[in-house]
Amino acid sequence: MKLLFELSGENPTLPFSELGCIGTVLDTRLQVAVVDAPDPQKARRLAMTHVVLEYLGECESDLLAFKKLLMDLSITTSRPFAGRAKKIHGGCNEHNPCSQKEFERMIGTMIEGPVSLDNPEVEFRAIISEDRCYFGKVLFSFNRGSFDHRNPGKRDFFHPGVMMPRMARTLVNIARAREGEILLDPFSGTGGILIEADLLGTHPVGSDFDPLMILGSTRNLKSASLMLADATHLPLSDHSIDTVVTDFPYGQSVCIRKTDSMDQLYAASLEEIRRVLKPDRRAVVVTHRDISSIAAQSMTILEQHDQRVHKSLTRRVLVLGH
Repeated sequence: MKLLFELSGENPTLPFSELGCIGTVLDTRLQVAVVDAPDPQKARRLAMTHVVLEYLGECESDLLAFKKLLMDLSITTSRPFAGRAKKIHGGCNEHNPCSQKEFERMIGTMIEGPVSLDNPEVEFRAIISEDRCYFGKVLFSFNRGSFDHRNPGKRDFFHPGVMMPRMARTLVNIARAREGEILLDPFSGTGGILIEADLLGTHPVGSDFDPLMILGSTRNLKSASLMLADATHLPLSDHSIDTVVTDFPYGQSVCIRKTDSMDQLYAASLEEIRRVLKPDRRAVVVTHRDISSIAAQSMTILEQHDQRVHKSLTRRVLVLGH
């Protein structure tokens, strides 16, 4: 099924990469993507999407082209509906101005059926981004408050500097973790990544060199398999893990062997990840700086992303293939 996605604007690349876990991305514009997705309900796992729509069509980003699109679609509905329009920053231009209200009025005029702006049963939406206007029927939108409910500060065990749930879920999706498979976090800390993996139906496995983290994370997540272990010498068989997602230690307030430099730790850990990961599967690793030259010695770099957390911290996300 062809789906239309209105994406979060909090990162320029991660929302598009995340879509790969549910289908094939066919087309993109700023905060918009068209995806061929066999099962639309799987899109409910996404973290950086605002709205999922059934794709109905697209046209140039002007009102006359949109009117022609609606005429060609000739939509009729017996259910009360509303027409909405979203103009992404950069949609239309000074030579081709457009108004959200005009697009909404056009939807109400051109679709045959009862209009209900206050209590619609169906919502049709136009999304204007860059040079295109995409049109679809809303299937569902996301309650982003569910991620806030899992804020790290609300867990039984908390440690500063941990990753927020929305980012952790995004990384698990980018890793293409599947239900029933094993996901490993070799630097599991308080268990934030494992919590998101567990909610998606995977079997989460975590390890940490710090006994306090293992003890504390058992309070946050009962269903994970946790082990006190050195990430450079994991007690796991070769090619026994389906996916890996981890936030590498930054050398601040973390427990690592005193004999290791951070570069040595990264290199040895990546070698160990390559050993335990199944062929043709993904590992997603996060650091505070660019370690692509180190990672390339062990694995194939498939993608690179940056996420600015605050003024003094930018996360570097590497997607690696076996």
